[in-house]
Amino acid sequence: MSSHPPANPRDHARAHALARRVRALREEHGWSRERLAKEAGVGTGTLARLESEGAIQPGFFTVGVLAEALGVSLDALFHESTSKCVPGLWSAGYEGRDIDSFVASLLESRIDVVADVRLTPISRKPGFSKTRLGLALAEASIAYDHLRSLGNPKDNRAPFWDGRVVEGRARFRSVLRSDEARSDLDRLAEHAGRSRVAVLCFERDEERCHRQVVLEAVRKRLSVPVTPLA
Repeated sequence: MSSHPPANPRDHARAHALARRVRALREEHGWSRERLAKEAGVGTGTLARLESEGAIQPGFFTVGVLAEALGVSLDALFHESTSKCVPGLWSAGYEGRDIDSFVASLLESRIDVVADVRLTPISRKPGFSKTRLGLALAEASIAYDHLRSLGNPKDNRAPFWDGRVVEGRARFRSVLRSDEARSDLDRLAEHAGRSRVAVLCFERDEERCHRQVVLEAVRKRLSVPVTPLA
């Protein structure tokens, strides 16, 4: 058994950001991985691990010689890879995903909060029911908030499944007029004003999901970008 403590998922996110920055600069130079390794005097395997997997703690010497070979300062290299994230909204459906790949996507997008807009946060997919999802997110230092009043009533789900999406959206907009829903929309807007928030439901395609109406309502309260979760 390893004596090393498990890496913090936020360290993974920072390492992946550094990896993307190094890879982007290398490609700007038109260099192969082998060429950069030669210019920097590091092993090709070392560079491959940093670029492809994101070494959690790349040595200071390694990062220094790579920065020198790429013609940038250490400050510039780290500033670009760890710069402050812009708040906003992400549209997230877990259809077709497993919990590990889903959390990895959240980390890649530097998500701070997952806002669950399922009426009942129970899923047959392992890891996506409320308790297990909350635990998985906590391990990744991502907050979880279940906003039940923003869930779609059971009797309004068929329109989203059988092509009557306009009808379903209109019905759901009436649901959002309740005091509870207005309060949760305000809460969601507050999150999005200061954090990167993934609005979660099942459907991968938001055109078939009520969360599109939720996102629309939040954007009426707050001018922030909405991005599909990769």
